[in-house]
Amino acid sequence: MILFWLICAGLIAISLAFILPPLLERPPNNSAEDEKKEANLDVYRDQLSELDADLRNGIINPEQFQQDREEIERRLLDDLSTDDHGSKTEIKPAASRGPAFAIALGIPVIAVALYLLVGNSAAFSGVATTTPQAPVASGSQADGQMSQQQIEANVAALAKRMEQNPGDTEGWIMLARSYMTLKKYSDATNAYAKAVALKTNDADLLADQAFAMAMANDRQLQGQPLDLIKQALRIEPQNAKALDLAGSAEFQARNYKQAIEYWQRVMGVSREAFPKDRRGKVPGRYKHEIEFRLEWARQIQHKEGIHVRNEEKGC
Repeated sequence: MILFWLICAGLIAISLAFILPPLLERPPNNSAEDEKKEANLDVYRDQLSELDADLRNGIINPEQFQQDREEIERRLLDDLSTDDHGSKTEIKPAASRGPAFAIALGIPVIAVALYLLVGNSAAFSGVATTTPQAPVASGSQADGQMSQQQIEANVAALAKRMEQNPGDTEGWIMLARSYMTLKKYSDATNAYAKAVALKTNDADLLADQAFAMAMANDRQLQGQPLDLIKQALRIEPQNAKALDLAGSAEFQARNYKQAIEYWQRVMGVSREAFPKDRRGKVPGRYKHEIEFRLEWARQIQHKEGIHVRNEEKGC
């Protein structure tokens, strides 16, 4: 700690060594310069007097007199301007030494005050001032994300809580989405069924249940998933999620014309009504994916139409 204050005192002394000398400098003695200036003026006065005498005595004509006079005045002005410029560049003395003493005392006081206000004196005494960090829990990742084991443990805890509170609709929806994240599609289907039973006539929930059921059945939408999709469309004919799944179901059944019609209806829905992810945002490429499916279905439909016409011609 003593070493620190000695270093501070040394730095302050160095700073004052640069600041104080100009402030304490005595005014320069200009008496010699003044005497030199007066002597030069006397010389020019004498030259002008002699020039006037030469004109009166007829030694020079008026034209020569005027030229010589202008030359003497020019040299006089040059000398005076040089002296004025030199005097302007001189360091002007301070009116008093009060500011110098104020700065000399103020710098150390301000430095110490700021250090005591925002400094950390304990750092020099070996005392730790930072709050000790809690140890990282076993199984957690360094970047703050939960490990797969932690996620599964949390989902299991949620499932246990839902057994004790089966009337919580939002809890069942959360549990179903968590199962979808873990790719436990059968469990997700059952959780969605619980939510649908509590929140009837919800087209989004019916479409989610149909999708989970299809994923649990090797992505097949025919059968009960399609029934749920049609039920959702009866409730909300312009539900984008149900229309998308209906188009996929018709595409699987090779009914390309119907698939195109469903996907075209999706394109007519406003972006705000598109299916959203877990963060409540529409996936950026969702519309492009629908456009791709439409183009794919049109190409297959066109090829099959050509194949059918060729077969008819062959008959």
